[in-house]
Amino acid sequence: MSSPETPLRLAVVGHTNTGKTSLLRTLTRNPGFGHVEDSPGTTRHVEGARLLVDGVVAIELFDTPGLEDGMALLDYIDQLAPPSQRLDGPERIRRFLQSPESKRRFEQEARVLRKLLECDAGLYVVDVRDPVLGKHKDELALLASCGHPLLPVLNFTHSPDQRLGAWREALSRLGLHAIVEFDTIAPALDGETQLYDKLALLMDQHAGRLQTLRSDVVTQRGIRHADALRMIAELLIDAASLRISAEPDETSLKKATESLRRRIRDRENDCVQALLKRYNFSSRDFPAHTLPLQGERWGMDLFHPQALKDMGIHVGKGMAAGAMAGATLDVFMAGISLGAATVIGAAAGGLWQGADKFGKRLLGRLKGFQEISVDDAVLRLLAMRQLGLVQSLERRGHAAQAPIELKDTPALDTWREGSLPDALKEARSQPQWSTLADDYQANGRRHEVLRALAEHLEGSAEGSDPVRGPTP
Repeated sequence: MSSPETPLRLAVVGHTNTGKTSLLRTLTRNPGFGHVEDSPGTTRHVEGARLLVDGVVAIELFDTPGLEDGMALLDYIDQLAPPSQRLDGPERIRRFLQSPESKRRFEQEARVLRKLLECDAGLYVVDVRDPVLGKHKDELALLASCGHPLLPVLNFTHSPDQRLGAWREALSRLGLHAIVEFDTIAPALDGETQLYDKLALLMDQHAGRLQTLRSDVVTQRGIRHADALRMIAELLIDAASLRISAEPDETSLKKATESLRRRIRDRENDCVQALLKRYNFSSRDFPAHTLPLQGERWGMDLFHPQALKDMGIHVGKGMAAGAMAGATLDVFMAGISLGAATVIGAAAGGLWQGADKFGKRLLGRLKGFQEISVDDAVLRLLAMRQLGLVQSLERRGHAAQAPIELKDTPALDTWREGSLPDALKEARSQPQWSTLADDYQANGRRHEVLRALAEHLEGSAEGSDPVRGPTP
């Protein structure tokens, strides 16, 4: 048994190919832990991982090989230690571990049982897509003989082929009433906290430590969520405030428009990569895709009118026709006659070098320059794509192999129509706020607007609280 100074030790056990390594990847948020394949017997030895709180190891987790021949092993143990000898469960297991067959025919099972004897408890991972068979009952009989608490972890519960009811009934008949549903591919927001709560029920002597770990999980989830919203707010401020000047001829306007699009595309990709990193995912996890978010929505260019339509964003006539798609042109010379502009422009030319940032823009207007900025519809699309990505990452296990799919929820409707947030309206008038601009300048007001926009984005998150869990 662990002392208060030593970590709680948990063995992750179960039949082959039930998702034991996947559980470790998701709990540790380490997609590189172990080796995951859709084939039996992938893990052939015991691997370990640690969960830390404030730099101190709270739990040690051990991934073990799959149990494959529980029925034959039970028969063998009965021969080694007949019931007439009245040995208790752990003694029967130890007698087996001292036998020759523990190093030959049942070597894999011996590794599992030896590790469970060394640990404080076991997490028994179940693939609820499998039918309940006699081999599973034999496995549980072997594991129970080790004399340590067992918590069944029901995996793949979101699969259409799941047999959740049958497994709950079978486990209950075996006396295992504390059960946790934890889909390692798409875990619930509160999946980890439920797991630690159930463990605390089984191991009240370790309840304090498990409660500390639970609280840390909640805290870290809230910090990640806040960081993600701040990243999105930074992207939107950069995009809304960016303006590119161009002379009023077709060639210059086309060049400026392409420059605007390129900068915004690159900035969005930087935000995507930053979000993946913050949630400990990587584009390398999805080698079949140039972006880890390919699909109808992400595969289409940000400035393509169809990308906006697919997200339910209203597209104006100009954008639908493809002209200047995704960009807004400010015509500075409106209301000024050509003759007056010539006179004013000539006078302004001598003052150009001494003008401040705002003065340069004003003088540019008088000289006939035009500015290209991102259309409101593109800002809406940027916000919806990034918020959808965050919602997907927060519900994605680190063992998932399929490409990320964006979550589109009713909470995003506020970005489809209506007025843009005041923060973005203000950013429109502050081109020096964009980090994409050559004359970028940060100031206190930009930080205030950024914070306000992040708070606004929180209201667009799906109907759940990142700290407290799903709202009823």
